[in-house]
Formats: sequence, C-alpha cells, structure tokens
Amino acid sequence: MIWANLLHIYQPPTQDKDMLDRITEESYKKIISGLKENPRGKLTINMNASLTELFEKYKYNDVLDDIKYLLSNGQIEITESAAYHAFLPLIPKEEVIRQINLNHIINKRILGDVYNPTGFFAPELGVSPAVAKIVSDMGYKWMLFDELAFDQKKGKIKYDRIYYVDGTNLIGYFREREISFKILSAQVESGDIFLSEIKDIISDKRFLATAMDGETFGHHRPGLELLLYDIFKSRAIQCEEYQNLDQFFHKKDTVNINESTWALIPIELTRSQPYERWFNKSNEIHVKQWTLTYFAIDMVNKSKYKVDDPMFTNKKGKLNKNQKQWLKARYMLDKSLHSDQYWWASARPWWSIDMIERGANELMTSILLLPEVDAKIKNKAEDIYKDIVFSAFRWEREDIVGQTVANYDEETTEMIQTKSLDADPKEYDKVINHLRKQMLEASDKENYIKALEYRKRIESLRQKQKEIIKNKHGKKN
Repeated sequence: MIWANLLHIYQPPTQDKDMLDRITEESYKKIISGLKENPRGKLTINMNASLTELFEKYKYNDVLDDIKYLLSNGQIEITESAAYHAFLPLIPKEEVIRQINLNHIINKRILGDVYNPTGFFAPELGVSPAVAKIVSDMGYKWMLFDELAFDQKKGKIKYDRIYYVDGTNLIGYFREREISFKILSAQVESGDIFLSEIKDIISDKRFLATAMDGETFGHHRPGLELLLYDIFKSRAIQCEEYQNLDQFFHKKDTVNINESTWALIPIELTRSQPYERWFNKSNEIHVKQWTLTYFAIDMVNKSKYKVDDPMFTNKKGKLNKNQKQWLKARYMLDKSLHSDQYWWASARPWWSIDMIERGANELMTSILLLPEVDAKIKNKAEDIYKDIVFSAFRWEREDIVGQTVANYDEETTEMIQTKSLDADPKEYDKVINHLRKQMLEASDKENYIKALEYRKRIESLRQKQKEIIKNKHGKKN
C-alpha cells in the first residue's frame, strides 16, 4: 500500500514573531528534521504564501533552505493554494484567480525554480464545482477534496484508481476522514499503532489518502511527530507524494464533486449548508461579515484609481499618489480575505472576539484606504464594522455562544471515533520516553509551560496504556 499524506502549514500574515518562533521550533523544524534523517519519507506540503512571507520577513533562512533542499531531493512537493487563506467558494471568481496568482508569484520569488506546483489545495478544503473548474483552467494537474465531496451516486470511493473530475482536466483525490481524524486527534501515536489501525488494508493494492494541519505534529499534539518518523522508516508502507500517484495506479474513472470542506458533517448537508462554519445563514455575525466582505471587494474593484498590479505585470511604470494609495487598499483587501475570521465567529465550536474584530477591522481598513472614499462610504464601512463587533459582544453577554457550542457538541457526537484498544501497550512506552526527553529539554531551557504540556501529554498516554492493559485482561477473562 502507498500512503499519500498532505500537511497544511499556515499562519496569518499578522502572526507575531514569538508565536511563529514557537510553532516553527515545535512543529515545522521537527517535520523537516524527520524528512532529512529519513530519505524514504515523503510528504505533500501546502504552504500558503502568507507563511512563506513570514519566513522571509523574520529571516528563517535555515527553514527556507531546508524546504528547497527537500523539494530538490524529491521528498516533498508543495501545492498551489490561495495566498492569504481565502475561503474560495464564497468569493468572486476574479478574487479566486488573484489569490492563486499571488500565491504562485510570492512562493516562486522566495523558493525559486524548485517551486513548480502541479496540485492544488483549497484552504479548509473548501471546494465547489466552480472552484475546481477555475483550478483546472489555470493548468493544475490534481486537486484534493474531502471524501464528502465525492458524488454518492458513484457508490463508495475506490482507492485503487484515479478519478477525474467531470467537466475538467483535474485528477481528484479524496481525503479519507476516519484515519485522518484518528491521526490529527492523536488516537494513533506511533508507527506500530498506525500500522495496526490499517492492518486490514495494508496488503491491498491501493493508496491511503490523508490530510491535516501540519501544526498537529509537535505543536498541537506534542510528541506526535514520532508517528511520522516511524512511518518514514517503516518498510511496511511506501510514502509517496500526491503528484506521483497516477504513476502507480492506472485504472481511471470520472466523478462529479459536491460542495464541501474538511470540517463538513453530514447534518450540515441536510440543512443545505456545506460551508456552515464559514457562512451560516442563521448566524447574524456571519451575515454581517460577508456583507462587509462583499462591500470591500466591490469598493476596491470599482475604484477609478484602479491600476494593473505591478506584481503581475512586472512593469515599473510611474504611478501617481492616488494609484499608489489604491494599491495599498488592494493589498490590504488581499490579506483581509482570510477564512479565520468567519471560522472563529461560528461558535461551532470555535469562538474568538479578537479574531472577529481583527478581520472586520482589516476589511474596513481596505475601504478606508481608498483615495476617493467619501463620508457616506466611510460611515457605512464603520457602521458594519461596529455592528459585527457589538453583535459579538452581545453573543457573549446573552450566552448565545454557549448555546451554539452546546448544539454543535450534540451534532458532532457522530464524528467521535472510538479508539481501538488492540494496540500493544508497550508501544506507548516508546512515545512516552520520546516525550519525557523533550520535557526534560524544555525544563533545562526554563520553558516550564512547554514542559508542563509534555507532562500532561505523558499522563494522558499513561491513562490510555492502562485502559488497553485493562481491556486485554478483560478479554482473557
């Protein structure tokens, strides 16, 4: 069996250096180190240009050099995406194309000739037939979808073949939800546990398609990078990049795709709201956020000072003061379209007034930066901004957030996977020893908060180990 795994690594353009330092040390560098130490290891990486720019801005030259090395060594591929993590199905076609072009230009400038993406990753795996058509028309070879995007009329997905998205030239790969969820939720902590989890299919002539946030390994889940290291070393499974899968599997089929995301749950489909975490029609904050979003897009694009973006044309023609000011508004809009603000306003279950306010402020600012903005437009933008922020505070005051989270928790019980208790309890000792070493290193550096995180993770694994031992004894009796 072949395993294709995509890691999505992303930070918003406003991320502060201290947090970026922490995530880079805890996650990105560990993933890179595991690949360099294990030449058999291969990954597909999605690195949005917003993160690439941060690496450049804060002079992470070692990280960028290592990424270039792994690209040239054939151990990773980097996909194309939206530069600033825009939620592509809900923005106009012109904005989708611009986000993709920006991503390519920025990553190409920073990474150089080794950056030649053939595949595409939509932020949040937010897809639609229209987005797939745009990606295909722009010349990309393959695109990743969640398995719920697969047309159920075709029956079950068969992972022994290559599917082409109907009406396009795109190969469509479909992320397997259950095993992806078990990995990202740390239900499988090591290579042996992972192999035990897939034992029923490991001898099949098929591929395993997974995808998750790269920050899962080491940052969100301390010690989980050991799982990657183990699999990179294992002879029981072959790691491969998504871009190469069609070299191993020659059966072909076509399929229609549905609107979906990687956070989609079936009940949202029954409500005909596949993008509910980003635009719930019953969520007044979402409605106001998208009102401001479309207002900003409209105002920036219809400005009389709009010019051809020098970033695309490579022309250094002289711009007047108002045209330069329009470019500032344009670039602010590019960055303000990030999906984070809508996600954190969903209360399903994530909620952050800070992220809601920051996103609304960026959108408002993109309007206020326009050179010809008059009092009427200015007041409208500011009123929508205030309405968003005041509504968010009211949601907290009236406990609408708590009620929405509670409803979400009830709906998502179907997603919770029961951990298999057949793993060898001794396997947990290896993971615990790996974590203990990192805990002591953190303590020696007086990073006591991180050391405490490792300790809590160790305690959690010890509890799992006890449950497995208890379960095995119960079976014997």
